[in-house]
Amino acid sequence: MQVTPSEVAARLQGGDSLFLLDVREPGEHEFVALPGSVLIPLGELTQRVDELSSQKDSEIIVYCHHGIRSARAVGFLRSIGFPGAVNLAGGINRWSTEVDPSLARY
Repeated sequence: MQVTPSEVAARLQGGDSLFLLDVREPGEHEFVALPGSVLIPLGELTQRVDELSSQKDSEIIVYCHHGIRSARAVGFLRSIGFPGAVNLAGGINRWSTEVDPSLARY
């Protein structure tokens, strides 16, 4: 399951309250991140998944730099009972080209 940056942006602009999960590393998150996103690096996700328990039945938009790590995170989350986990296709890199070109790119 995945969603495009344009789709997520439209939903946010429409007032939807979405849970944004960043699975990149802290330095990447500090450099650039989607507003309101929660950082849990992919390598820590299995140990910190309890931090997402309140989102178990919600849609979780998972993102990384290009969408590869977040796709792995979505697979893991869905396998342990988070059916609403979806991958942000193309990650923050695609977001910065399609939705907000003012964001720093790396």
